[in-house]
Amino acid sequence: QLQASGGGLVQAGGSLRLSCAASARTISVMVWFRQAPGKEREFVGALRRNNGATYYADSVKGRFTISRDNAKNTMYLQMNSLKPEDTAVYYCAARINWHVHYWTASNYDYWGQGTQVTVSS
Repeated sequence: QLQASGGGLVQAGGSLRLSCAASARTISVMVWFRQAPGKEREFVGALRRNNGATYYADSVKGRFTISRDNAKNTMYLQMNSLKPEDTAVYYCAARINWHVHYWTASNYDYWGQGTQVTVSS
């Protein structure tokens, strides 16, 4: 139900935009997680669809921005000022109802396939 795209290779300081298209319109929250080799899956940011509120991990705040296109049922992750430590597979996820612990991966029912982001130094 989720299709992520937009990853690639970029130099440090560069930008990328990821997309996550959802097939279901009953989803109330969509999020981005990332997982680097040998590390646990890490929360990146979340979007509440009913009011457009966004939430970010401290590590990306001020550099990453989540936006949406309701007509396309798509969420975007604009990533600026990328750093080598942002290198990871990025996943979008969703759930039907809002969860206060939105930063916890196990709270999400639907996952996209992941898209690789590599930032070279």
